[in-house]
Formats: sequence, structure tokens, C-alpha cells
Amino acid sequence: MPASRNVTIADIARHVGMTNITVSRALNKPELVKPATRERIEQAARELGYVPNAFARGLKRSDSRLIGVVTASLDNPFYAEMIKAISRHAKQHDYAIMLFDTDGDPRLESTAIDTLLSYQAAGLILSPVSDEPDYQPDYLTRLKASDIAVVQLDRTLHDSGFSAVVLDNLWSGERVAHYLLTHAFTLEQRTPHDRLLVVAGPEYSRISRERLQGVQTTLSAQAPDVMIDVLWGDYTLAPAVEQVRDHLEQHGVPRAIFGLNQLITLGALKALREAGIDREQLHVIGIDRLPYLEIFDITVPCVVHDGYRAGAQALAQLLVQMRDPQAAPCTLTVRGELVM
Repeated sequence: MPASRNVTIADIARHVGMTNITVSRALNKPELVKPATRERIEQAARELGYVPNAFARGLKRSDSRLIGVVTASLDNPFYAEMIKAISRHAKQHDYAIMLFDTDGDPRLESTAIDTLLSYQAAGLILSPVSDEPDYQPDYLTRLKASDIAVVQLDRTLHDSGFSAVVLDNLWSGERVAHYLLTHAFTLEQRTPHDRLLVVAGPEYSRISRERLQGVQTTLSAQAPDVMIDVLWGDYTLAPAVEQVRDHLEQHGVPRAIFGLNQLITLGALKALREAGIDREQLHVIGIDRLPYLEIFDITVPCVVHDGYRAGAQALAQLLVQMRDPQAAPCTLTVRGELVM
């Protein structure tokens, strides 16, 4: 059999001199076929290199075994942990994962959603490119009109009505503020010119706003003289390096820097190193664990979220929605912990 195309049931039928119906029955409902016939057909299928078309079989059974995962970026190690959990738990339930990395591009996100709808995927775990209130992508109407189960992870579409697994961002900001009050802005250390530099994501991102609010509310209540400078950007490393570098040149070294996610915090550390600033001169704190820093004996306190747990919860919630399409949407919240 030529290797240039997939082997079909018709190929096997010709090979063994039987009908397509008999071969299909032997491969899909073997209990209905005589053992000798079934063994002959299975042997031919192995020899010819037959691979079942899981997608086509799923359509016939109206039972797709495909789950889509659409994420804005695989660069973030936190997302990698969530996806690892989703993949492992999906396998345990006999589902395959189709992963799309949209790289923050709304057009690619829309294409990914349409692809999954065309494949009649059973479920979708979505972390959209933006969680800003005015981001209402064109595919939202198509998703709501379909029968696909949807769970949002970390980032959410404003007022979408879908289930979600999110982080307790306000609480994370509060934890960061309490750390700063006991390490950077104590009564003994405090001066009239103390400054905190917050390196944030997009200005209207729900996640950025909630984490910033947690810091601002707590500091304003206990250390109202501390000035808070905010650099709005995105959630990647390179812009954070440039923004922090420029800020240091224009305003000098702050008492502390708070990075709103892993990549932002790493970008701030890189900017400090490039500027020749000793980290002992200031405090740096971030949200989510900074991978592999311990190899270099570098310690940065972080509010750490369990990405694996968040991914597992998203998959579990999706399975609930898939089993019962009438199940009420719900939002689960994952709370982090301060790791020094």
C-alpha cells in the first residue's frame, strides 16, 4: 500500500476480500463479528498501517473526544504549568488536546476558535488575549450559539457568562503590600520620598487593576506617604526591561519594585542588572514563581499561585459542563501564597 495516503476501511476490505460493512463492524463493534473473521481483518489493518479517523468516528457517534486549549502565550511558565495539568487530566478521561498559542493576536484567536468549532470539539479552555472590558471578540457570538462547553482560565472575557477559573488578584496585591510594609516601608525605614515602582500589564486589564488595587488600598491605609509610580505595558519580558530601564534613568532607584507577573519581574531584574544597580539597594517582589533563580542563589519573594491546580480545576469544571450542558456556570478562585 502506498505511503502517500491514509489507509481506509475500503483498502482493508479489498485486501481481505470482504465488504466495507464487515470490516467497519470488525474494527468498531468487534463483538458482532466472528473471531476468525475479526482476527483476519485486524491482522490486515496492522499490515497496511491503518489508523482510525478519530474525528470522523466522533462525528458519527456525536461524541467528540477533542478538547481545545486556546492561550495567549506559551512564553509564560505559569501557563505552561496550567496546560500540563489540563493535558494530563484530559488523557485520564480519554480526551485529546488541541493546543493553540495565539501569541496575543486577536486574529489568530478567532481562527483558533473557528477551527475548534469546525472540528466539533467537545470543550474549550480559553485564556483570551485580553481581559479588558471593551474586548468583545467577534467569535463570542458564535461560541454562545454553539453547544461547545467553555471554561475560561486566568483571563476572562467581560460579561461572557462562561464558567471560569481565576486567581485572587486583589488578595495577591494585598499580600505584596503587607510584605513591603514589613520589609521596605517599615516605620524605622520610612522617608518622605519613598517610592514604589509597579510594573504592570495593560492599563485596563482586570488582572492588572485588581493587583494594583490591592497594593494601593493597603499602602494608603498604613503608609500614605509612599508614592506609587505605575508603568503600564503588557505581560511580557522585553517591554518591562525597556520601561524599567528608562524609569531608572529618569527617576533614580525606588525603594521597591513590584512586577505584576513572572516575565515582568524578570524584566525588572534584567533592567537593574544592565544599569549596574545592586539588588541590595532596593526590594523586588513579584507575582508567580520565578523559575530557576535558585540555581544562581537569587531569592525574590513572590506571591505564588499553583498553576497545576488551576489547570486541573479548569479541566474538571469543563468535564462538568460537557456532561451536563444545562449546568449553571460557576467561577472558581485560586488563592496564592507569599513565598520568601
